[in-house]
Amino acid sequence: MPAATWFHYQNDVQMREIPLKFDSMPTRDDSIVESSDGTKKAAMADRLAKLSTEKAVVIFTTSQCPMCYTVSSLFSELGVCAAVHELDKDPRGRDMERELARRLGRSPPVPAVFIGGKLVGSTDRVMSLHLDGKLEPMLKSAGAKWL
Repeated sequence: MPAATWFHYQNDVQMREIPLKFDSMPTRDDSIVESSDGTKKAAMADRLAKLSTEKAVVIFTTSQCPMCYTVSSLFSELGVCAAVHELDKDPRGRDMERELARRLGRSPPVPAVFIGGKLVGSTDRVMSLHLDGKLEPMLKSAGAKWL
Protein backbone atom coordinates (compact mmCIF):
# COMPACT_ATOMS: atom_id res chain seq x y z
CA MET A 1 0.00 0.00 0.00
CA PRO A 2 1.26 3.52 -0.70
CA ALA A 3 1.98 5.70 2.35
CA ALA A 4 -0.96 8.07 1.73
CA THR A 5 -3.41 5.15 1.60
CA TRP A 6 -1.90 3.66 4.75
CA PHE A 7 -2.39 6.90 6.71
CA HIS A 8 -5.94 7.17 5.34
CA TYR A 9 -6.63 3.61 6.55
CA GLN A 10 -5.20 4.42 9.98
CA ASN A 11 -7.44 7.48 10.26
CA ASP A 12 -10.51 5.36 9.44
CA VAL A 13 -9.90 3.20 12.53
CA GLN A 14 -9.28 6.17 14.83
CA MET A 15 -5.49 5.83 14.95
CA ARG A 16 -3.31 8.88 14.62
CA GLU A 17 0.30 9.83 15.04
CA ILE A 18 0.71 12.53 17.65
CA PRO A 19 3.88 14.58 17.36
CA LEU A 20 5.79 15.00 20.58
CA LYS A 21 6.72 18.52 21.56
CA PHE A 22 9.59 18.35 23.98
CA ASP A 23 9.72 22.10 24.39
CA SER A 24 6.28 22.10 26.02
CA MET A 25 6.93 19.36 28.58
CA PRO A 26 6.87 20.37 32.24
CA THR A 27 10.19 21.36 33.65
CA ARG A 28 11.64 21.36 37.13
CA ASP A 29 10.78 24.41 39.20
CA ASP A 30 14.01 26.35 39.59
CA SER A 31 12.50 29.13 41.69
CA ILE A 32 14.24 27.67 44.73
CA VAL A 33 17.88 26.98 44.00
CA GLU A 34 19.64 24.55 46.28
CA SER A 35 22.88 25.79 47.74
CA SER A 36 25.55 23.84 49.53
CA ASP A 37 24.08 24.65 52.96
CA GLY A 38 20.71 23.05 52.11
CA THR A 39 18.56 26.19 52.00
CA LYS A 40 16.20 24.46 49.55
CA LYS A 41 15.53 21.69 52.06
CA ALA A 42 15.06 24.26 54.80
CA ALA A 43 12.63 26.22 52.63
CA MET A 44 10.62 23.07 51.89
CA ALA A 45 10.62 22.12 55.58
CA ASP A 46 9.33 25.60 56.46
CA ARG A 47 6.66 25.47 53.75
CA LEU A 48 5.58 22.02 54.89
CA ALA A 49 5.44 23.18 58.52
CA LYS A 50 3.30 26.17 57.54
CA LEU A 51 0.89 24.12 55.41
CA SER A 52 0.60 21.32 57.98
CA THR A 53 -0.73 23.72 60.62
CA GLU A 54 -3.28 25.62 58.53
CA LYS A 55 -6.12 23.39 59.80
CA ALA A 56 -6.54 20.78 62.52
CA VAL A 57 -6.22 18.01 59.89
CA VAL A 58 -4.05 18.38 56.79
CA ILE A 59 -3.63 15.66 54.17
CA PHE A 60 -1.00 15.72 51.45
CA THR A 61 -2.13 13.67 48.45
CA THR A 62 -1.83 13.20 44.72
CA SER A 63 -4.89 13.41 42.52
CA GLN A 64 -4.67 9.86 41.11
CA CYS A 65 -3.82 8.01 44.34
CA PRO A 66 -6.59 5.60 45.48
CA MET A 67 -5.24 5.37 49.04
CA CYS A 68 -5.25 9.17 49.27
CA TYR A 69 -8.91 9.12 48.29
CA THR A 70 -9.62 6.45 50.92
CA VAL A 71 -7.97 8.44 53.71
CA SER A 72 -9.68 11.69 52.66
CA SER A 73 -13.03 9.87 52.56
CA LEU A 74 -12.47 8.46 56.05
CA PHE A 75 -11.97 11.93 57.52
CA SER A 76 -14.98 13.22 55.61
CA GLU A 77 -17.14 10.38 56.97
CA LEU A 78 -15.91 11.19 60.48
CA GLY A 79 -17.19 14.74 60.02
CA VAL A 80 -13.75 16.33 59.74
CA CYS A 81 -13.13 19.11 57.25
CA ALA A 82 -9.49 18.49 56.37
CA ALA A 83 -7.24 20.68 54.24
CA VAL A 84 -6.14 18.58 51.27
CA HIS A 85 -3.05 19.52 49.27
CA GLU A 86 -2.61 17.70 45.96
CA LEU A 87 1.13 17.70 45.40
CA ASP A 88 0.93 16.85 41.70
CA LYS A 89 -0.91 20.13 41.13
CA ASP A 90 1.52 22.26 43.12
CA PRO A 91 4.49 23.76 41.23
CA ARG A 92 6.77 22.82 44.14
CA GLY A 93 5.02 19.54 44.83
CA ARG A 94 8.00 17.36 43.87
CA ASP A 95 10.20 19.09 46.43
CA MET A 96 7.49 18.72 49.08
CA GLU A 97 7.16 15.03 48.19
CA ARG A 98 10.89 14.57 48.77
CA GLU A 99 10.64 16.28 52.16
CA LEU A 100 7.64 14.13 53.14
CA ALA A 101 9.45 10.99 51.98
CA ARG A 102 12.40 11.97 54.17
CA ARG A 103 10.13 12.49 57.19
CA LEU A 104 8.07 9.34 56.66
CA GLY A 105 10.99 7.19 55.61
CA ARG A 106 9.08 5.78 52.67
CA SER A 107 8.26 6.45 49.05
CA PRO A 108 5.71 7.33 47.81
CA PRO A 109 5.03 9.61 50.75
CA VAL A 110 1.34 10.12 50.08
CA PRO A 111 -1.07 10.20 51.72
CA ALA A 112 0.66 12.03 54.54
CA VAL A 113 -1.65 13.03 57.39
CA PHE A 114 -1.00 15.76 59.95
CA ILE A 115 -3.29 16.13 62.96
CA GLY A 116 -2.81 19.16 65.15
CA GLY A 117 0.34 20.05 63.21
CA LYS A 118 1.99 16.71 64.01
CA LEU A 119 2.80 14.09 61.40
CA VAL A 120 0.65 11.03 62.10
CA GLY A 121 1.72 9.00 59.10
CA SER A 122 0.25 7.37 56.06
CA THR A 123 -2.70 5.08 55.34
CA ASP A 124 -1.55 2.16 57.48
CA ARG A 125 -1.01 4.32 60.57
CA VAL A 126 -4.29 6.25 60.14
CA MET A 127 -6.31 3.07 59.61
CA SER A 128 -4.74 1.29 62.59
CA LEU A 129 -5.47 4.30 64.81
CA HIS A 130 -9.06 4.30 63.57
CA LEU A 131 -9.53 0.57 64.15
CA ASP A 132 -8.01 0.83 67.63
CA GLY A 133 -10.40 3.66 68.52
CA LYS A 134 -7.57 6.17 68.97
CA LEU A 135 -8.17 8.37 65.93
CA GLU A 136 -11.32 10.14 67.15
CA PRO A 137 -9.79 11.17 70.50
CA MET A 138 -6.82 12.61 68.57
CA LEU A 139 -9.23 14.53 66.34
CA LYS A 140 -11.12 15.87 69.34
CA SER A 141 -7.97 16.99 71.14
CA ALA A 142 -6.75 18.75 67.97
CA GLY A 143 -10.07 20.59 67.63
CA ALA A 144 -11.02 18.88 64.38
CA LYS A 145 -14.13 17.26 65.85
CA TRP A 146 -16.37 18.42 68.66
CA LEU A 147 -18.80 15.55 69.23
